[in-house]
Amino acid sequence: MVNWIWLFFIVVSIAAAAFTGRMDQVTQAAFDGAKNGVTICFGLISILVFWMGLMRIAEDAGLLKRLAKLLSPLVRLLFPDVPSGHPALGYIMSNMSANILGLGNAATPMGIKAMQELQKLNPRPDTASPAMCTLLALNTSSITLVPTTLIAIRMNYGSANPAEIVGTTLAATAVATAAAIALDRWYRRKQPPAKLIPPAYPHDNGLRSSGRSRSSGTAPPGAARPPA
Repeated sequence: MVNWIWLFFIVVSIAAAAFTGRMDQVTQAAFDGAKNGVTICFGLISILVFWMGLMRIAEDAGLLKRLAKLLSPLVRLLFPDVPSGHPALGYIMSNMSANILGLGNAATPMGIKAMQELQKLNPRPDTASPAMCTLLALNTSSITLVPTTLIAIRMNYGSANPAEIVGTTLAATAVATAAAIALDRWYRRKQPPAKLIPPAYPHDNGLRSSGRSRSSGTAPPGAARPPA
């Protein structure tokens, strides 16, 4: 869908330039945009390497794991339909922790793994489950303590105080996260709860002993036998 939107913008822009006789400006803008993109990318490399190095040190020091533990009660509240102890919860907490610290490169693979684990619980594989929608909303509007990329861009353009946006960014992302959670809760109340696929248990190949006993006609251990 997004690709079609971009294609529409490009076609309309070129058509408008052709009808108004400004094709030379379109060509110049294309070259200038490509040049600015390369310049900005090379200018951000050293700054991003520095910040990502600092964040990697924080990650190796256990800061990410400690933050994930602090987020555990909140995650259980936001994802009540995910079974306790499911691997998806661990990936969700790691994704949220990385986003809070501005570790976008670390948050992306964790978010993908979380979605893959949530898909295993999804009773309708062709439709996103409520838990998947919640994760997407939180991942998009996550509270950010250190906006690394924005700070790097401001430094690249010679800002006198590139980190002065930390406070406003924190406030903006906090409001965005609160709005995302509120809308998510509202939509959850409108829809009936879906029955999740129970997680597989390694000792019985995905079936509980009670269910297997019923299917085989034998009572589970310790159960009273019916009178003959």
